[in-house]
Amino acid sequence: DGKRVVSGSWDKTVKIWDADTGAQVLTLTGDAGMVNSVACSPDGKFIVSGSDGKLVKIWDAATGAEIHSLGEHNGQGHCLCELDEDENVEEDEDGEKIIDPECPVTGHSGMVKRVVFSDDGKLVISGGKDNTVRVWDVASGRQVRQLAGNLFAMVEGPSDEHKTHRHVLTARGDTLLIYKVAKGQPHAEEGASGAPMACFKAPQCIKSLRCYGSAIC
Repeated sequence: DGKRVVSGSWDKTVKIWDADTGAQVLTLTGDAGMVNSVACSPDGKFIVSGSDGKLVKIWDAATGAEIHSLGEHNGQGHCLCELDEDENVEEDEDGEKIIDPECPVTGHSGMVKRVVFSDDGKLVISGGKDNTVRVWDVASGRQVRQLAGNLFAMVEGPSDEHKTHRHVLTARGDTLLIYKVAKGQPHAEEGASGAPMACFKAPQCIKSLRCYGSAIC
């Protein structure tokens, strides 16, 4: 409703501010690293944050309570495969471990760089330094898709026969990938990677990715 502003900080907190007075309303604590990205759900009820602590967190915007810590191994058996030292893991120029996008492990293995809600507020999409983009179900906190790429953008809008579509575009290096994501409550197998519906090569490395309106561009 435009009455609140949300910020993420180097001090590992998320803060909610009154947009009219500038007063601090709530401080959300509990993250293990610098908060790099925050977003609000379309209905204003939830906040999502992504951090250097490799976690995506969903918060209650009214109370500041943590609802889900996505990617945190909490004894519920979320790890879906074992990583051999040389088979599925490599390192980037900073020594950060990067998971092979085809290895469907739940949760990022590196810092989370960006988080967004879908237009209906049912999904959260996160992009990390581990070269994966992950799709989460807000209600259950489960990871429902794992996509390749370290940049992403989402396109939602009408298509043929009065139906709607949702696509997630990702980029890694000079490669642009387009994935179709189910509208509404997802039913994909937890952690499933899934093949892209289209793949394009750019002349140079892709540094940013944005979409305008409901068109894929």
